[in-house]
Amino acid sequence: MVADLTDAASNVRARRASATVLIEQSIAAADAPACARAFLATSFEAARGAAAAADRAVVQGRDPGRLAGLAVSIKDLFDVAGEPTRAGSILLASAPAATADAPAVARLRRAGAAFVSRTNMSEFAFSGVGINPHHGTPANAGTLALDPTPRVPGGSTSGGATSVAAGAAWAALGSDTGGSIRIPAALQGVVGFKGTARLVPTEGALPLSTTLDTVSAMTRSVRDAVLLHEVLADRRVALAGKPISALAFAVPRTLMLDDLDATVARAFDRALGALSAAGARIETIDLPLLGEVAALNATGGFAAAESWAWHRHLLAEHEAEYDPRVAFRIRRGASMSAADYVDLTWGRRAWIARMEAAIAPWDALLSPTVPMVAPPLAPLVADAAAFFATNGLLLRNPALVNFLDGCALSLPCHARGELPAGLMIWAAALRDNVVLEASLAVESTLARLSTETAQR
Repeated sequence: MVADLTDAASNVRARRASATVLIEQSIAAADAPACARAFLATSFEAARGAAAAADRAVVQGRDPGRLAGLAVSIKDLFDVAGEPTRAGSILLASAPAATADAPAVARLRRAGAAFVSRTNMSEFAFSGVGINPHHGTPANAGTLALDPTPRVPGGSTSGGATSVAAGAAWAALGSDTGGSIRIPAALQGVVGFKGTARLVPTEGALPLSTTLDTVSAMTRSVRDAVLLHEVLADRRVALAGKPISALAFAVPRTLMLDDLDATVARAFDRALGALSAAGARIETIDLPLLGEVAALNATGGFAAAESWAWHRHLLAEHEAEYDPRVAFRIRRGASMSAADYVDLTWGRRAWIARMEAAIAPWDALLSPTVPMVAPPLAPLVADAAAFFATNGLLLRNPALVNFLDGCALSLPCHARGELPAGLMIWAAALRDNVVLEASLAVESTLARLSTETAQR
């Protein structure tokens, strides 16, 4: 069985596999029930053309690109030449087609990606839950085999996570403003990497928060996360090959360990035990700085202020066409003054400096990505209070990394037979190489634990 994109691309380049055959497998998965409502549009014929071009390149002795004609999905937030960008809304349904690819899309295309779909999402990327009342909410492909109860997919890159978890795409391009890559990755049992925001251009992506928006991807493995980051950031990741025993981690007990459900708590404790047994140095610490963020954001936060600036004229004329939960959150920005925004900007800058000093002694920090497994969908559709409470809990841990301007990776840490749970490895800005290297070591250690458990 082919494990991930890295294996599949290697097989295509070595002529052990055909990109044309693999794209048909991805298309078949896209048509399966696990991908229900995951896509706002498909581009199967164009994907077949990209796969065929990759196979021809291999036969002719040319490089098919690092992604070798394999299936990649694109969040409906990004411009793709010749297609409208709707951001999961109905308001932009008649928007003109983009005249050029967003830089992130262009880099994927140059690397040989075969784009299979534009994926569904929380409207305007403003929710960690993943509900979309206009186009339907994507299925959570990571929980279907364990529990037939429809569960939230996580947002805002909901359809992207579904496409990877269901096998319709090897990787999914998405955005992460407060956890929109890592939340759905954790809830659906895939890998999600949020790099340092400045490393990948955000041009050609409809903004939520120009301060916090990050362009990143979800994948099936950490090494695929390295590959996608290299393509999207147009940089090489230097890896020293450190074993887990050479790494030092901190586990902040402040805030990030609050209100864990039983499955997540069990999975997180089991992961820490495995890493410690393998030689990792793990220290549980108080990190009171994390408790300061709520007060800094008390007037609304960057996402509210910056989304209000973008949406205010549209809301004035078309509010009835918005998801009311999204409109409510955007309108929080209307009450922020210029002084509030300046105070937040300078307050964040000072907080980041203190945080970077506080966490400098460790290679990275470890936390549950989110404090719960994917909750059932129906109650959150029916009850606005339940929706907002759940949304706040889902965003709590990952959004702290965005406020830090840091980088983080979520990888699965649940056991077989358990609903998906995510382990988040995170650090300050421009520590991407360290986080990715640590994540490779963590993934390898947890995989050994899973294998040994299965053999008992």
